[in-house]
Amino acid sequence: MTNSTTSGDKWFQDAAAAQIHMEQLKSVERFNGRAAMLGFVIGVITEGLTGQGIIHQIGLGPLVDGYAACSTALLPFCG
Repeated sequence: MTNSTTSGDKWFQDAAAAQIHMEQLKSVERFNGRAAMLGFVIGVITEGLTGQGIIHQIGLGPLVDGYAACSTALLPFCG
């Protein structure tokens, strides 16, 4: 009789732990989504104020401008 009660308790504890994990995961994902939206909005506002795109703001401007690609002369439009 003790064996069936123990397995029932374990199932209940595992189900409760899974539910708690899912709630924590939802909370963390909600926070990450909000942080990403905030970062994007800040980037767009900065782009509007400075005239530099988000890619230029993070230092990848030469890649967008074609400088890095054309300096190797491997692309057909770099001639």
